[in-house]
Amino acid sequence: MDFQEMAVIEEQPSLEGPIRKESGKRGRKPGRKSGDKVDMRAKLERSRQSARECRARKKLRYQYLEELVADREKAVFALRKEFERYVSWGKEIDEGRIPDGLQDVLEEFGILKQEQ
Repeated sequence: MDFQEMAVIEEQPSLEGPIRKESGKRGRKPGRKSGDKVDMRAKLERSRQSARECRARKKLRYQYLEELVADREKAVFALRKEFERYVSWGKEIDEGRIPDGLQDVLEEFGILKQEQ
């Protein structure tokens, strides 16, 4: 049997692009070009547009919630009025009188059969 000798070749990491020295400083980096200014302006415009859309969504959400609250308040007032009517009917029944509208409500719910 013939054996071939195999050699291990170590690969050097390929360097793509310039080597950047990592500094811990924040802020503008030296060497910015005018193309970067255009990118920054586009980024600022996208940010402004996003903020406008966010404010519009917030406004719509608040309008929806205000309408929801108004509808619920109307329902509460209607239920309170109905409750007060039933309380007054109860007082009248306790006094031995038949309240106005009681017969209509009982017929509506089918408790009393309508006369035919």
